[in-house]
Amino acid sequence: MAQKKKNAVIVGGGTSKFGVRQAHLMDMIQEAARACADDIPGLKPADIDGLIIATTMAGRHSSALNTAPLVVHRLGLKPTSICIRLDTLCSGSNSAIIVAKGLIESGIAEVILVTGAEKVYMPQRWETNYTQLAVNDHDWDSAMGLGVPPPFFAMIAHMHMKRYGTTKEQMAHVSVTNYTYGNGHTNGHFAGKTLTMQEALEARLIADPFGLYDCCPLSDGASAVIIASEERAKAMSKRPLVYLRGTGQHATHSMSAGWPGDTLAEWPHLKKAGEVALKNAKLTPKDIDVAQTHDCFTISEIIELEELGFCKKGEGGAFVASGAIGPNGSIPTNTDGGLLVYGHPFGASGARQAIEICKQLQGRAIHQVNKAAFGLTHNLSGTCAQHTVVVYGKEPVK
Repeated sequence: MAQKKKNAVIVGGGTSKFGVRQAHLMDMIQEAARACADDIPGLKPADIDGLIIATTMAGRHSSALNTAPLVVHRLGLKPTSICIRLDTLCSGSNSAIIVAKGLIESGIAEVILVTGAEKVYMPQRWETNYTQLAVNDHDWDSAMGLGVPPPFFAMIAHMHMKRYGTTKEQMAHVSVTNYTYGNGHTNGHFAGKTLTMQEALEARLIADPFGLYDCCPLSDGASAVIIASEERAKAMSKRPLVYLRGTGQHATHSMSAGWPGDTLAEWPHLKKAGEVALKNAKLTPKDIDVAQTHDCFTISEIIELEELGFCKKGEGGAFVASGAIGPNGSIPTNTDGGLLVYGHPFGASGARQAIEICKQLQGRAIHQVNKAAFGLTHNLSGTCAQHTVVVYGKEPVK
């Protein structure tokens, strides 16, 4: 008789402080792991039989290329099912959660610690910028002058503005909303900062049409979550279970010349990833109560809301300006401030998103969405080449 597939759940998690840190990568991982343990009082180190660490810069900046064994040593773990470092750039820990889900469901592992971490800020900033350039296809993108992300995403914004009439004011609504959500999240890069529409629109120019608040910061930081079987989760925590219902990951190209859409304003590879994740979860966009999207730039959140099916294509600007992503809107989005406010330590962002969705579905988020039952996380990677979507719910797929 075939063995029944197990259900994978997210039990809880925590983050280190995000921002410009005078701390080693391992110190921040330890902070996040401690916060995760504090969030799950029934968790013991001996319970953890798997570790997946998502990081992009560990080898280049922290002399920690052999990251997984270093984390095992620092945290006192003894994993027996899996112990790996994983790198899919900005979607690293979301990818790690997908891997953990498969290992739990297959019975290979029971309790996996997924952590993501980056030490971004170095004594000389060119070191960080050089690493960002390394995500480009050097045979094409770099030779054509595409460099760090702001100019590339600015081209995307200009195309969306030209094709659909999106305005800088509409993009500013994303910034202001996310800064409102960021209040209360003390570990965020810009914790405690508020933002007005006037401040957003009058901020110094970064890459036209982006002002300062249209762009997420680079951050040092780490996040950690526990993915476990349903049975083990019940033994560790009395909170409501949050199930990993569906996942989707799609990539179509490595260079801008291979862009799959008619223009840079169309992201069919994200649309496909979202459709696959929702199909696996047996849900539709209308079922999702709260979302965490990859708001590396304000235009990103607008396009992501379109491609994930929360509004019609081309109407994302008007959608966010209507208040739809706010606390009382149809799809509250980036309810912990997102990348724009909480910060963006590349490999750590997906797990940070998962923590917020977990808390929302357990009814204990800082900016709690009323009766949230289903949530979604999304990350993109590199020059928007890869998209990763995970769907969560208070009930398993039946």
